[in-house]
Amino acid sequence: MEGAEEELERRSKFLDSLIKKKKAIEQQEQHDCLNVRVRASDMPLPLQNRAFRCARDQLDSMPGKLDSKRLALALKKEFDSWYGLAWHCIVGTSFGSYVTHSSGGFLYFSIDKVYILLFRTTVEPLDH
Repeated sequence: MEGAEEELERRSKFLDSLIKKKKAIEQQEQHDCLNVRVRASDMPLPLQNRAFRCARDQLDSMPGKLDSKRLALALKKEFDSWYGLAWHCIVGTSFGSYVTHSSGGFLYFSIDKVYILLFRTTVEPLDH
């Protein structure tokens, strides 16, 4: 019976690896379609995808010159409304930063030649 359990475990691990590979390929295809490159992230994939889609839509609606303030505000508002307050966004073609963020709330990516840093901080109530 022990051999059957080992074989079942081996097959389960194999199928799990196939599923992970397929998801990674699908994610990469979506990134290629939107011209996105993730630089660093600890954000769940659904939130990343929302950020990519929002950024792409905003960039597509800007004929000509990049309006980095408008793009940053749009991403911040999108994430504040969907995932709660305390989201911050920095957008530009060249910038440096050093930020502290909440776990699961950090995404640094580029889309075309625009770099976007989206992160969430913890909001603590003020004691009066």
